[in-house]
Amino acid sequence: MNQNTQDILAADTTMGTVTLKVADLDRMIAFYRDGVGLDLLGQDVDSAILGRPGRPSLILQVAPELRHAGEHEAGLYHTAFLFAEKADLAAAVYSVAQKHPSSFTGSSDHFVSNAFYFDDPEGNGVELYWDTERKYWEWNGSSVRMGTVYLDPNLFLQENLTEAGATKPGDGDAGIGHVHLKVGDIPTAKKFYVDTLGFEPTFEYGSQALFVSAGGYHHHVGMNTWHSSGAGTRTPALGLGQVSIEIPTADDLGSLRERLAAAHVQVIDDGNELRFDDPWANLVRVHAAA
Repeated sequence: MNQNTQDILAADTTMGTVTLKVADLDRMIAFYRDGVGLDLLGQDVDSAILGRPGRPSLILQVAPELRHAGEHEAGLYHTAFLFAEKADLAAAVYSVAQKHPSSFTGSSDHFVSNAFYFDDPEGNGVELYWDTERKYWEWNGSSVRMGTVYLDPNLFLQENLTEAGATKPGDGDAGIGHVHLKVGDIPTAKKFYVDTLGFEPTFEYGSQALFVSAGGYHHHVGMNTWHSSGAGTRTPALGLGQVSIEIPTADDLGSLRERLAAAHVQVIDDGNELRFDDPWANLVRVHAAA
């Protein structure tokens, strides 16, 4: 189904912060600050904010009353941190590998990006990646060519790790590039994230996976059923607490408000942002940059 222009998210839409519910705040801070190389922007007794000055990307909130969700339940597949330069990515990968060697789960050349995968200390998936130049992305109509080709991590580090990066990660630009979710089924995910929210599909893998974006990016949100096919509504658990999306203007927020109302999605609306659940009770927050 083709989307009308007024029914799609603005091209400048980006991902905002991701909130994780955690059991051990200090341990998680150590992974994302000392391992990944994010800056600790703020902390109190039960929460922490990490990212880059003026650009928070990760919020950790202690939730000692919660337990880990089962593998086959809906929720977070991984949070993906985008690095502006290959050297910055190499520094982060090297740092995590040195400090948390057992956390590495794989690496891939996806044609549109180079990606390295880890699990944080509480089992949340983490992707660290760098985008290839957009002029090299191949499109077949509205579908972007993405693959999964082995990427040798040692060779990548040999070619891209600088002396400064081997000493300390965290100097280059980094933020949330995309979020990948575990969902119960792809048709429901498509109806919500494409037809209602206004993302555009960029890659579909049958009944197993869907990738969507705004503005011709390869994907801002990924969804798959690889471990969660048939999953129902989430119950409160450690892991994903909230995904945020930033759209350019208040007018864009108003258009989304109308689409959500037409789809009978229950929304908390304070005039500046919209908060609502997707079909699996993943909490989504949308606010206007302006």
